[in-house]
Amino acid sequence: MRIVVLGGLGAWPSAEQGCAGFLVEHGGFRLLIDPGYATLQPLLTRLPAAAVDAVYVSHGHPDHCADLQPLLRARALADRPAPALPVYAPTGSLDALLAIDDPGLVDAAYRPHGFTPGDAFDVGPFAVRTWSLPHWLPNAGARFTAGGTVLAYTGDTGPDPTLVELARDADLLIAEATYVDEVPDEQVGFLSSAAEVGRYAGAARTRAVLLTHLWPGTDPAAAVAATRQAYAGPVAVARSGVVVDLPG
Repeated sequence: MRIVVLGGLGAWPSAEQGCAGFLVEHGGFRLLIDPGYATLQPLLTRLPAAAVDAVYVSHGHPDHCADLQPLLRARALADRPAPALPVYAPTGSLDALLAIDDPGLVDAAYRPHGFTPGDAFDVGPFAVRTWSLPHWLPNAGARFTAGGTVLAYTGDTGPDPTLVELARDADLLIAEATYVDEVPDEQVGFLSSAAEVGRYAGAARTRAVLLTHLWPGTDPAAAVAATRQAYAGPVAVARSGVVVDLPG
């Protein structure tokens, strides 16, 4: 399983990179996870829009899904339109995004698969199990299992006991870490810190951690150090262009 980081910031993109977004490849199947702001361009440096096989969206905030819309345009308006793209997202979470275009323009470009966080289903070679995690909008953290390899992904979430179950023995945990040590009072319960990620990753015996959704301007080294207070395994920060190869 190969994970290509398309961006690693939360809220808005910087001049250097986009928001959280990941291309996950296994057995020739290409799954795009959370195509947030400014993730389409780095995706297109690696493969054409028509080569994406499916999309998974954790929740409807635009820093996790906005670039789905231009991806669909690129597929629908090409000289040879691509087949309908399967899009998996919590039911109703993409309605506002998909309504911004001319009526009918991209309708044939995608095939929606709405689900309720907590559901399990297959996407190509991936067995997907989802969890409902606390955020302002319905958010579905997920485990993607293929060939005996497990990728765990939180989307955006506040602290929750089920995060340990989500991350249990995963080969890689991609975890939202908007803040370094403390989450501001007005966001407590809805977002996480790198220090919190370290605590549940350690309890879950996750084999490696990739921190994502850092607030723009956050010192990556400080986020890594905070995670390592409670987690002894490998820790890195998601940056556009980073490639992680997992066995299996």
